[in-house]
Amino acid sequence: MNNLISLYFAIGVCVVVSLIFLLFGLRIGSRVGRLRAEKGFDRRVRDERQDAVKRSRAVLGGLCSEQIAAFLPGFPADPTEVRFVGKPIDFISFTGSSRGEVTDITFIEVKSGESKLSPVEKTVRDAIKAGRVHYAEYRIPQK
Repeated sequence: MNNLISLYFAIGVCVVVSLIFLLFGLRIGSRVGRLRAEKGFDRRVRDERQDAVKRSRAVLGGLCSEQIAAFLPGFPADPTEVRFVGKPIDFISFTGSSRGEVTDITFIEVKSGESKLSPVEKTVRDAIKAGRVHYAEYRIPQK
């Protein structure tokens, strides 16, 4: 009987010691994991900030380029005959307006670098190519 009690006691001690080691290992693993995650988090935040600054500079550069594009070499219209719209198209050129008679109207979209047309800009292009362009006159109601 004494041997059986000693055996149960030894098994109980082994289970308790095993649980203590397990909890200790989990705690150490949790701390190591947290430290690794924090280190990676700092790096990710730094990289994402750099990417945001890079994208912001590209957007600002593109906006600035759009504003002065009419005065750059190779622009497809006379700068005195274009009007800046901005969205969804950058410029509208009224060819001949400086001479008092408009002969053509051209929609101009300015792009820089590797930028592509947005989905809305593509639909504007498609509507123009399909001839779905109209003229409307609106008169302000009088009192």
